[in-house]
Amino acid sequence: MRLGKVIGTVVSSTQAKDYESRKILVIQPLDADKKPAGTSFLAIDTVQAGVGDIVFTIEEGNSARAVIADADALTIKTVVAAIVDHISK
Repeated sequence: MRLGKVIGTVVSSTQAKDYESRKILVIQPLDADKKPAGTSFLAIDTVQAGVGDIVFTIEEGNSARAVIADADALTIKTVVAAIVDHISK
């Protein structure tokens, strides 16, 4: 799992079948201090996250497909699996 912040959404009129009717978010990876930690990436939203939300993502295909409950969605590798309420150290 990876901590990140939703920084945008993606709108695409043409997409692979696995992405139809799914919201795609732009995620900025964060470190434990909520500071940017790497290059942004795209993830399928499964928890109705929005811009500004701190989230956990899963970036492994089989686990991601388990979260969306679609083992046949072979093109999906990364999903938003949780919205983070609080971080304590």
